[in-house]
Amino acid sequence: MTVGLEKLEVYQLAEMLADLVWDICIDWEWFAKDTVGKQLVKAADSVGANIAEGYGRYAFKENIQFCYYARGSLMKVKHFLRRAKKRKLLNSGQVSALKEIIQPLAPKLNAYIRSIKIELNRSKQMTNDH
Repeated sequence: MTVGLEKLEVYQLAEMLADLVWDICIDWEWFAKDTVGKQLVKAADSVGANIAEGYGRYAFKENIQFCYYARGSLMKVKHFLRRAKKRKLLNSGQVSALKEIIQPLAPKLNAYIRSIKIELNRSKQMTNDH
């Protein structure tokens, strides 16, 4: 039985991250928005977008590839959050809220990738058995 995209916890966390990043960056001054903010928002949006695109492909290998893109985007988010923190664009409450989402998101994304690989291997095995 396939779980709907919106029910996947990894996707829900990605959406939460994107929404929180938006809410934070929207209040920054123009220069911060134009440099770090745009990059950060695009990277955060890309995490969930890639999970969704892979999910919609219905081919295990393509789904895995888009999950790798999502993982790369998450690393980019972390990079720009480090830059934002260093440049004092984030307050401690925002840092804590972001960590609450990012800390479980990375391992859940890896677990999701592993689960797709397991399904890929099962489908290969079923093909070989017939």
